[in-house]
Amino acid sequence: MMPSDKSVSAAPVFQFTNCWILKNHKLQREDLWVREGQILNPEKLFFDEKRPADVRLDCKGSILAPGFIDAQINGGFGVDFSAATDNVGAGISLVGQKILSHGVTSFCPTLVSSPSSVYHKVLPQISVQNGGCDGAGVLGVHLEGPFISKEKRGAHPEQCLRTFGKEAFQDLLATYGSLEGVRIVTLAPELKRSGEVIQELTKRGICVSLGHSMANLSQAEEAVQQGATFITHLFNAMLPFHHRDPGIVGLLTSDQIPPARQVFYGMISDGIHTNPAALRIAHRAHPKGLVLVTDAIAGMGLAPGRHTLGQQVVEMDGLNSYIAGTKILSGSTARMDVCVRHFKDATGCSVETALEAASLHPAQLLGIEDRKGTLDYDTDADFLLLDDSLHVRATYIAGQQVWRHSAFVL
Repeated sequence: MMPSDKSVSAAPVFQFTNCWILKNHKLQREDLWVREGQILNPEKLFFDEKRPADVRLDCKGSILAPGFIDAQINGGFGVDFSAATDNVGAGISLVGQKILSHGVTSFCPTLVSSPSSVYHKVLPQISVQNGGCDGAGVLGVHLEGPFISKEKRGAHPEQCLRTFGKEAFQDLLATYGSLEGVRIVTLAPELKRSGEVIQELTKRGICVSLGHSMANLSQAEEAVQQGATFITHLFNAMLPFHHRDPGIVGLLTSDQIPPARQVFYGMISDGIHTNPAALRIAHRAHPKGLVLVTDAIAGMGLAPGRHTLGQQVVEMDGLNSYIAGTKILSGSTARMDVCVRHFKDATGCSVETALEAASLHPAQLLGIEDRKGTLDYDTDADFLLLDDSLHVRATYIAGQQVWRHSAFVL
């Protein structure tokens, strides 16, 4: 007898076999069961519905891992998310489609410090949306600046930078125009009245990240106590580590973090932004907080030459990209799958650790680990098939194959 439970679905059940699944921080020899875009508990399926899979797929010994989540990406393939165009949505779609081959199933389009008019034009055109055949899902916007330090602005144009006036949060709202669809805000915590802004943003469920900053450790700790949970590209655009005052970097081993709070930090593991030794130091100090980000710019996926990053012109030469006429690094051109492999090689960490830095950790940072970043039962079936050297063979969103390598047939 079939149970009369309304949750029983007639939709087909897919069983992915002959694979290693990343589950509970370990690669396990197990099958993955999927129905209607969700990962199923096969025991429940068997006991409640007494039914086998409708479709069995041989994964040929692949690793199955959660889809990668990029929390900081400025653009790619000629698209600059900070460009005030009339078709921002088309650019988001193009990048979302192209990064499927990099294993990215969700991302946060990132805007660098820009004039207020740019935010007012661009932000209403970006909406949070699920991923699918057309591209990776949009989790919300990452606003990097303009409330950052002049001294540590990096590739951000000085004329766009702002400070907080007496009505600090109102200043921020007036600058951006709206916070709808905003997921992360990077700011410098040493700016006057930043504390109240951090609290207001946190109250609204927006993740506050510390970056492009001259903050000392106690200023950084205070910001975390007020609600900040992330560090934007650790080591880049902040005071270098000093033994008497380690600055923002000191948050990795601080004893002043509230008990229930976890501090995460982004790292650009492209072999250029961060020396492998620095990657190793950070990873060994605070492995659970490491979040791989690409910080990719419009030039990612394009030939060397001149491209844009917000208001600035960028010169790209191989994986190096600089503000034109300077040696100031301006974002990266590395793909997420390349960052994952480089991180594993540079640190000597396990396959599981490298994969979780691009999936579980960003999901935890954004508070969506109940849906994304794992292969637990009842989560979204966003996952990758990878070979042993962590090259992506196929990408799935909501259980549907949205990209596969031409040489790989499932």
